[in-house]
Amino acid sequence: MKIGELSRETGASIRSIRHYEKQKLITAIRMENGYREFNESDIERIKTIQNYLTLGLTTLEIKQVLDCQLQYGDAETDENCETEMQGQYEEKLDEIKGKINALTDLQNRLEIQINKNERKS
Repeated sequence: MKIGELSRETGASIRSIRHYEKQKLITAIRMENGYREFNESDIERIKTIQNYLTLGLTTLEIKQVLDCQLQYGDAETDENCETEMQGQYEEKLDEIKGKINALTDLQNRLEIQINKNERKS
């Protein structure tokens, strides 16, 4: 399938698909005319990439997960790769908690400033 069809099937933009290819998250076969040709398994792979992106992983971290899955194969993938990735997941969670705390602090400071301004009016 061509890149446009893959985009429609996955909801990923053509630009994103090209980026995934550049980052070696997916591989396309180049036709004689220069067009990229993808196969059906790329649909699931892009959906997996999108899932990891929503979890906050970078494309480099996603590459590590996908490489782990290739290394262990389907039968043992979940157990081995999840164990290997657990540290990264925990770091991501800590990072998100830090951002939430920073935003909560900012929210509190803004509310204080708004209250001060309202009392002056």
